[in-house]
Amino acid sequence: MRVKVIINGGGGSVRGEDLSLRIATAFARHGACASITQVEGEALEKATRAALAGRWDAIVAGGGDGTIGTVAGLLAGQETPLGVLPLGTLNHFARDLGMPDMLEEAAAIIAAGHLRTVDVAEVNGRVFINNSSVGLYADMVSERDRHRRRSGWRKGPAMLLASLRIFWRFGRRRLLVRAEGRQERLRTPLVFIGNNAYETSLPRPGTRQALDEGVLCLCVTRPRSRLGMLRLALRAAFGRLREERDFEMRRVPEVEIRSTSPVLRVSLDGEVATMATPLRYRIRPGALRVLAPPPGAAPGAVPERVSAAAGRPPPADRPSPG
Repeated sequence: MRVKVIINGGGGSVRGEDLSLRIATAFARHGACASITQVEGEALEKATRAALAGRWDAIVAGGGDGTIGTVAGLLAGQETPLGVLPLGTLNHFARDLGMPDMLEEAAAIIAAGHLRTVDVAEVNGRVFINNSSVGLYADMVSERDRHRRRSGWRKGPAMLLASLRIFWRFGRRRLLVRAEGRQERLRTPLVFIGNNAYETSLPRPGTRQALDEGVLCLCVTRPRSRLGMLRLALRAAFGRLREERDFEMRRVPEVEIRSTSPVLRVSLDGEVATMATPLRYRIRPGALRVLAPPPGAAPGAVPERVSAAAGRPPPADRPSPG
């Protein structure tokens, strides 16, 4: 197997360190030849497009959810599969795929070549792999990034300060939300749209059991005050959310969000963008091919090696690729 590995040098667990030798060695140990490129910022998209023009069995993204989402957005609808090296701070997508946190173990699973197809979601043509939102969280991410640019703070402390400031300025958006023939005028602090359904209670709050159900998870929060939103955040942290009290959740294929404002601040996989309204969300079932453990596999278990290009075991009369 020949893989192109694109690493975000500014990722949460990379922080400028050159991981090329370690990554190449990890893949070689499992019979795969890896070419490593380490980039930062806007060079990530350019490097991915260049890799797509080459003849690789897979393109592997190393970084956090923002990095994975950028690469996945370019691979969605393509034959070339995506591999994931969890090198970010939270790694939500990798976790929901069943990928291990350890780099060497993740390389082993990618080299095994087990193919899955998963859904991606998009808003106004921009792909996201986890979730998107309008309201408080997008404002917090924007404030966090402002602090990081001004002071050079790390994400954690910057996000804490941003959260406190946005909570203090607590506000609600007036939005018109349309989905499945139903139209609602809302005044809410937060609208959340997930790529497939999220768990809201114990034992695994904030995770997804499936990435291939072909639905968006539309969630509208109910709190009308700072105190109410703080209580909701605490209940979410402890996996004690209740739909009838805290939010309304629906599974839909498409969502349209309108506003009196010509633009809205939108979060996508932990990043923030300003987008023209209306916001049109849709699910793209099975649009992304990924190299990952089969659903339900034991954590860290490496699938039997298959051909990454074809997604099937190699013929018995010739050796496995790599």
